[in-house]
Amino acid sequence: MELIPQKVETSTQNISYYESSGKGQTIFLVHGNSSSGRSYLHQLQSQLGQTYHLIAMDLPGHGLSDVAANPELTYNLPGYADAVLEVAKALDASNAIFVGWSLGGHILLEASDRLTDAQGIVIFGTPPIADNPPDLENAFLPHPSLRLGFTAELSQEDMLAYVTTFFRPDMKEIPEFLLEDISLTDGKARGNLGASITPGGYQNEIEIVGNMKIPLMIIHGEQEQLVNADYIAELKMPTLWNGGIEFIANAGHAPHWETPEKFNSLLMDFITDVTIGDRRQ
Repeated sequence: MELIPQKVETSTQNISYYESSGKGQTIFLVHGNSSSGRSYLHQLQSQLGQTYHLIAMDLPGHGLSDVAANPELTYNLPGYADAVLEVAKALDASNAIFVGWSLGGHILLEASDRLTDAQGIVIFGTPPIADNPPDLENAFLPHPSLRLGFTAELSQEDMLAYVTTFFRPDMKEIPEFLLEDISLTDGKARGNLGASITPGGYQNEIEIVGNMKIPLMIIHGEQEQLVNADYIAELKMPTLWNGGIEFIANAGHAPHWETPEKFNSLLMDFITDVTIGDRRQ
């Protein structure tokens, strides 16, 4: 199946998205910083995508979506959350299970109090952070390329260094389209995002996961180079699925790409559990 981008018009811009052929429960996929919906290729084109209705949007200023008309209002967690909510509503997906990778996970936590019909939330590569102070030093691992995700202008060398952090350290084949996605991303999206991580710039994510009412699954690559699993494990998360983080061997920050069969299997288990539980109520 060829990935064919589609467009939906929001109140501020045109948003691009990809859709799978499945007719089951809707799964709404949100990508990471300087990436696109194409990062979910191994989900959209798999048995998972044939079974369930997967939607993978391109965030504003990413992929084939329009750049933001007002970067200061859009390129931050509240602005991205607004975009996700508007696209989900326009595509009749407000009752989806929402899945967020890295920045996408932070966006879903920001939006969670307005995702009132969501069946569940899945995040990976996303350490929930407080708003004052963010405690980024403990939430993230000390990697020299981490800063590149908040740098507006990147050289080709920078782009390669940044995309390399998505994978386990011994990953040899870097998908070319991921480098293309970085070059397609509006540089202001990175710069403004970094500037917005300040007290009052977003909601307290530690409080959000601590007070969440719907099922939450956290997936973590065992060879993650950016996110500190020990930090996440110490958080209070009463609705955490199976009571713990779901670790995937031989994967780093992008287990959905590196180990798609294991990632998809976990996601399918979560979908099945959440939707069966919902029908019992």
